[in-house]
Amino acid sequence: MEYIAHIIFLILLIVGFGLFAKSLQKIYRNIRLGREINRSDRKGERWETMARVAMGQSKMTKRPVAGILHLFVYVGFVIINIELIEIIVDGIFGTHRFLATIFGNTFYSYFTATLEVLALLVVIGVVTFFIRRNFYGVKRLTMKELFGWPKEDANWILIIEFALMMAFFTMNASDFILQTRGYGHFAQLGSFPISERTFVPFLEIFSFDNGFLFGIERAAWWFHFVGILFFMNYLYYSKHLHIILAFPSTWYANLEKKGKFNNLDSVTKEIKLMMDPNADPYAAPAEGQAEAPAKFGAEDIFDLNQVQLLNAYSCTECGRCTAVCPANITGKKLSPRLILMKTRDRLEEVGRNIDKNGKFEDDGKKLLNDYITKEELWACTTCNACTEACPVLLDPLSIIFEMRRFLVMEQSAAPQELNLMMTNVENNAAPWQYNQADRLNWAKD
Repeated sequence: MEYIAHIIFLILLIVGFGLFAKSLQKIYRNIRLGREINRSDRKGERWETMARVAMGQSKMTKRPVAGILHLFVYVGFVIINIELIEIIVDGIFGTHRFLATIFGNTFYSYFTATLEVLALLVVIGVVTFFIRRNFYGVKRLTMKELFGWPKEDANWILIIEFALMMAFFTMNASDFILQTRGYGHFAQLGSFPISERTFVPFLEIFSFDNGFLFGIERAAWWFHFVGILFFMNYLYYSKHLHIILAFPSTWYANLEKKGKFNNLDSVTKEIKLMMDPNADPYAAPAEGQAEAPAKFGAEDIFDLNQVQLLNAYSCTECGRCTAVCPANITGKKLSPRLILMKTRDRLEEVGRNIDKNGKFEDDGKKLLNDYITKEELWACTTCNACTEACPVLLDPLSIIFEMRRFLVMEQSAAPQELNLMMTNVENNAAPWQYNQADRLNWAKD
C-alpha cells in the first residue's frame, strides 16, 4: 500500500506539471501570433524595472492598505510553496520533513515558524479581499464588466488560497500532536507557533487517537499537494496568470516617455522620399525590392505586437486603469481594463480555432467591431492615466491607438471632427480653419 501511494503521487506530479507546461506552451503560441517587436534595448533598466515593479510590488503601494495586503498574499503564498520541494521529495521517497535533514533542526524550526506566520498573513489578506470585493462595494470591483466569470474567478482564487492555508495549518497541527506523543516516525521537527496555539487546541478537544490523527495529517498533506497542482493548472483559465506573466510584462514594458507614439517605417520612408529633392517619386522600385504594403494599424489580434498580446494575458482585472480613466468617469463606454479583457477573449477564441483546425481558419470575426467598438476607441483622450495607474506597467492605450490608426489610415473612418482638423492641418498647417495670413487677426484688437 505504501508503494501504491508513492506511485499515485508520482503520476499526479507528472500529470500536473505536464498539463501546466502544455498550458504555458499554448499561451506562448498565442502570443507569437502577434507581430514581432524588438524590446531588447536598455537591458539593465529592464531588469531593474522588473525587480522593482513585479517582484517589489512598488506600484501597489500607491494604495497602502491594499498594497500591503497584496504583498502579504503574494510573498506569503510564493514562499510557503517552497515547502512544495519538501512535499515532492517526501511523496516520492516516503521520507518525512525532508528539509530538516538539509537545514538542521534549529534552522528548520525557524523556517517552519516563518512559513506559519506568512500563512496567517495570507489568510488575513484573502479574507479581507473577499469581504472587500463582495460586501464593501469598491466601484471598480463591482462594475458591469466584471459580472459573471471575472467575479467568480476572483472569488474562487481567494477561496482556494484560503483552503490551502487551512490544510497547511491542519497538517502542521496534527503533525505536532503526533510528535509530542512520539507516534511512529514523527520526530520532534519544526516549530509551529500558529497551529500550536489555534488548531492544536481544537483537535485536542475531540481526543482523537493516534491513528485518526495520522489520517487527518495525511488527508491535509494530500489536499495541500493536490490543491497546489490544481491551482497551478487553474491559472490558465484565470486572470491570475499575472502571478507568472507580470515578470515578462514588466521586462518588456515600454520605457519611452508616456505619450510618445511610434512612427510607421513605411510612412517615414514615404515622407523622406517626398522631402528628398533628388528623388524620383515615379521611379519603379529596384528589382526584388518591391514590398507588399503593410497594414496600417490593427484590425485583429494578428496586427497587434507580441507585447500587447502578452499584456492582454497579464491583466489582473484590478480596474485601477478604469478607475482613473476620464472617459469612463464621465459615463462613456470606454474601459481600459475591458480593452485588455476583450483582446484576451479574442486571442483565446483564435487559439481554440487553431486547436480545432490545426491552423487558423477565418471565422468572419475581428477584434475591431466584434469585440471592441469604435465608440470605445474614440472616447479615449490618450491622457495615459491608465498606463500610469497599472500596477504591472500594461499599456491598453497602445492597443487603442493602433486600432484608431487602422480606422483612419485604412478605412478613412475618423469622426467628422477629426477629419475637419486633419483637413485644416493639410491646407493651413494648423488645426484651425484660418489661412496663415489671417492666423494672428485675433491679436489686433
